[in-house]
Amino acid sequence: MDIAQLIREAKQGSASAQKCLFDLLSDRMMLVCRRYVKSAEDAEEVLLDGFYKFFKNLSSFNFQGDAALYVWLKKIMVNECLMLLRKKNVFTIVTEATAEDLPLEEEALNNLSAKEIFNLIVQLPVGYRTVFNLYEIEGMNHKEIGGLLGIAEGTSKSQLSKAKLLLQKNLLQNGNGYVKRKSK
Repeated sequence: MDIAQLIREAKQGSASAQKCLFDLLSDRMMLVCRRYVKSAEDAEEVLLDGFYKFFKNLSSFNFQGDAALYVWLKKIMVNECLMLLRKKNVFTIVTEATAEDLPLEEEALNNLSAKEIFNLIVQLPVGYRTVFNLYEIEGMNHKEIGGLLGIAEGTSKSQLSKAKLLLQKNLLQNGNGYVKRKSK
């Protein structure tokens, strides 16, 4: 059964269609939640809350293709993650001194698997991780991020810069050896 048919049936209250949609989409959305929320238990809670809102508001959703569905559901999940971070009061902007710029080869990330990159992102402090995800992965600009998180646009820029520096530092500390070497 295709997604359009599942959406139609779920809108009519079909529990089996809702379960099929959940089964079809939950793994992908869990990855979104885990990018923002470090704890697997919290990510699962956010996922379930997000799907609850998804099904609750499904009647107002105008299906225009699979991509539109993924974008809408992803937006719900990101918002749920941000609400959980606010509720737990763990979203704090880290104010470390600016780290030194660490030179990395331009292709350093190409040598890592998606899982390794994910693990590096998850290890970032909450503020860095959240801004990094919103900017680099969700494609928001700093003005949008500032409005969404209640921070200044400059703070968003600073958090992104520090997140990137910390990612670089973690690459080096993990012994990945991605520092450019001068030819002898």
